[in-house]
Amino acid sequence: MRARRGDGRRAPGRAKLALATALALGLGGCLGYDGTVVHGYQLNSKTAEQVKIGSSAEQILVLLGSPTTTSTVGGDAWYYVSQVTDRSLGFMPQKVTDQRVFAVYFTKDKKVQRVANYGMEDGKVIDFVSRTTPTAGAESTFLKGMFINLLHF
Repeated sequence: MRARRGDGRRAPGRAKLALATALALGLGGCLGYDGTVVHGYQLNSKTAEQVKIGSSAEQILVLLGSPTTTSTVGGDAWYYVSQVTDRSLGFMPQKVTDQRVFAVYFTKDKKVQRVANYGMEDGKVIDFVSRTTPTAGAESTFLKGMFINLLHF
């Protein structure tokens, strides 16, 4: 037998429970999300200290592994790039919180000439994987589109 009110209608308890359950399941993927992610090369400080001036490129390759990218113009350098992004909720955009470029510069005979460790304060943020396609022309906004459409009437 179903629970009824004094006026003969059903109690809304089940509908409220179903709605609350659906809402909790929908938001369950967003809550407790740890959005801190490290992309790229994870440099260990002890390993970085082992890179010595005068070391060969083969020694650096064994020590650090393959570089993220290498220079093609103006000298020979290997770059090990890492980036830390943070997202407070699953549907929020990512924000770059830290970026490091560990650079190893070589002489013509493939010996380490100098080493540099660049951070965000040394340059601009690199977009490793862009999920957008750049378009030519000015950006259009929602309000601008509405006003243009209203002028066509």
